[in-house]
Amino acid sequence: MSLTLVQAWTSAKKRLEAAQVDSPVIDARLLVEAAAAASRTDIISDPHRPLSAEQAATLDAYVGRRERREPVSHILGRKGFWKIMLGVNRHVLTPRPETEVIVDLALKSFPEGMAFSMLDLGVGSGAIALAILAERPAARGLGVDASEEALAVARENAANLGLAGRLALLRGDWTAGVDDASFDLVVSNPPYIATDVIETLQPEVRDHEPRLALDGGPDGLAPYRILATEILRVLKPGGVFAVEIGYDQSAAVEALFNEAGGYGVVTVKDLSNKDRVVTGTKNPLGNSGTMG
Repeated sequence: MSLTLVQAWTSAKKRLEAAQVDSPVIDARLLVEAAAAASRTDIISDPHRPLSAEQAATLDAYVGRRERREPVSHILGRKGFWKIMLGVNRHVLTPRPETEVIVDLALKSFPEGMAFSMLDLGVGSGAIALAILAERPAARGLGVDASEEALAVARENAANLGLAGRLALLRGDWTAGVDDASFDLVVSNPPYIATDVIETLQPEVRDHEPRLALDGGPDGLAPYRILATEILRVLKPGGVFAVEIGYDQSAAVEALFNEAGGYGVVTVKDLSNKDRVVTGTKNPLGNSGTMG
């Protein structure tokens, strides 16, 4: 007897609950939808629709991978972020809703018709840069990453979203080779987890996310010590920066940006009311005392 959509969902949910997965209901639904080529509406409106033997086997394999704590985004090869869908794999950090705070700040800073240049440091899958470019048709961006594999993911995402012509991608070490006062907006979600904390993280992150995108050095602040000065260097006078931080890093990161010459440096909280993004501008008078 064939497995129906509702039976498949119930069975998958029970297996994931037993494996102590964090969100078994949602994850089970996503896996059923993908394996059975079904929508959320199908599961509700046609719950007794049978799965083919091939679909049932695919679902069984998907659930098995999730039981072993592989992220759903890696199993399905995609993840929604802001208003776009991105391809993801083990070479990039899975985009998280908390990071959308950076996108929100950027869109509020630059009106829709405005032309501006953006730099995304540690571009990964391209999530932040592509989400902004998708809503700001006059903007152009440069994404830099140390990982060639990550850049390949970002390149494919840009192409799939029709944005390849407006996002240049460069393999590099943060701002190396970038000219002074080049960008109106600089964004970054750098590695900010202290090295010895990584082993305590959920297996989905610890075992499946790229270590390069997680490890912020002994205290988690190593990237910011470089970025604060460098971001202020490459920003145009009056330009805006926004960097993601760990929940307990606000004071330290604000201090680094203030010391580097940041202007109006503040921390913005995410929807969970946790400190999430440090943002500010470069003094519009610049270092020379003239308008830029």
